[in-house]
Amino acid sequence: MPREFPAHPAHDELTRRWAGAVLLARDTDACGPSPYRYADDLLRRWAEPQRRYHTTDHLLAVLRRIDELADYADDLAAVRLAAWFHDAVYLPDRSTNEERSARLAERALPELDIDPSRTAEVARLVRLTVSHDPAAGDRNGEVLCDADLAILAAEPEEYEAYTAAVREECGFVPDDAFRAGRAAVLRQLLGLPRLFRTPYGAERWEAAARRNMADELGSLGV
Repeated sequence: MPREFPAHPAHDELTRRWAGAVLLARDTDACGPSPYRYADDLLRRWAEPQRRYHTTDHLLAVLRRIDELADYADDLAAVRLAAWFHDAVYLPDRSTNEERSARLAERALPELDIDPSRTAEVARLVRLTVSHDPAAGDRNGEVLCDADLAILAAEPEEYEAYTAAVREECGFVPDDAFRAGRAAVLRQLLGLPRLFRTPYGAERWEAAARRNMADELGSLGV
């Protein structure tokens, strides 16, 4: 049967990554449901036509950043699963995406034999991406949020492409309202004492991210 969504060039890698995260999260040798269950459903969600930045490319980028930050996580399996779910529900005109994504995880993971405590941790991490402001000592939250925000430290051309994709996703918003809203987001992030909480992120990404955001904020003129 042909796929109902465009196959991403890294589809096979992503499918393997999903199955690997599920098996790691089970933490048991017992037989259970296929670890590939939900892979196509999640990839279909990440390929929905309303997305321009929050796409399968973003998912893969976050997963690869988590690989770089793996040593800082207390529960790497939970962090990887949270990456899969953190924008699984995404409608640009809604403010409930994180909550709905967390609820999706709460429904799906028990069907994969993920235990209740780890399922709860995945859902908590997804909800944390509303603020990207993990509490001190929240190592799992630090890794997920650093991986999700790493785009802010991109080279200027990549950062410009990211901001253009975000604007395209919000094409229904008038220019003045978008500039005001985007400026508020940038000021909220710039107001954090630290954008990146892991030592790796703080050393490698903090300064570049702040430069990029400050330049963007200045270009918005609000």
